Amino acid sequence: MAERLIELRDISKSYGHVYALGGVNLSVDRGEVVGLIGDNGAGKSTLIKILAGVVKPTSGEILIRGKPVTGWSAARSRDAGIETVFQDRALAVQQTIVRNIFMGRELTGWFGWLKVGKEIEEASRLMREIGFTSKVFTPQSIVGQLSGGERQGVAIARAIYKQADLIILDEPTTALSLTETAKVFHFVRQVRASGRSILFIGHNIHHVYDIADRFVVLDRGKVALAADRSEVKSAEDLINFMEDVAHPGGLAGLHDAGNAKQAAR
Repeated sequence: MAERLIELRDISKSYGHVYALGGVNLSVDRGEVVGLIGDNGAGKSTLIKILAGVVKPTSGEILIRGKPVTGWSAARSRDAGIETVFQDRALAVQQTIVRNIFMGRELTGWFGWLKVGKEIEEASRLMREIGFTSKVFTPQSIVGQLSGGERQGVAIARAIYKQADLIILDEPTTALSLTETAKVFHFVRQVRASGRSILFIGHNIHHVYDIADRFVVLDRGKVALAADRSEVKSAEDLINFMEDVAHPGGLAGLHDAGNAKQAAR
């Protein structure tokens, strides 16, 4: 049995009489990529913020490595090994790769002097770990000179440096070309190969299908489908399901299988 990093049980979030989430169950195991998809307003952003500890759920239970936690917060989320890479990536594009990786968590010695050599060495290791194969760039390259996919790689490297076991990628392939998307996929596969996990949130169903081991579809604040890759034959199946989530038709078996799988979890 794979180690369960995080599990959300019956998570709800309401704003007055409006429910953004209504009883969501979600889990992520070590070394897997979970694809989270859904239309605008499905509740993805709220779920991400809850995982990051920015928003507290109205009700429900959060378990970290099988143990319930209380007082969930951004600090508790980071302590649990969860790091979020939002769409803007929060990178200082005029600074170097090494400065972005260590920003706010610099390596220092006596009297607060920066251990520049040690940071460059560690940044090189992180870049190799996630598969930064281009010899054009070094830890001292300016982030603004990198492509979109490579910037995503820097954000992932920073999350790994922060000892992340679970990295949440929020729309990581938005506005990227096919070549740049392939770079992001390469980084994600390297992270998975290291035993870490990815929660991959995307609007492009084909991208999510190509990279994820398991799929969770949100619809109006509820899990409409939770299925392993072996249960979904193609990206078109996911698209058709989302287009007709209330009447799955030919995908009724897939829908039922997903519900049964989710209940088993």
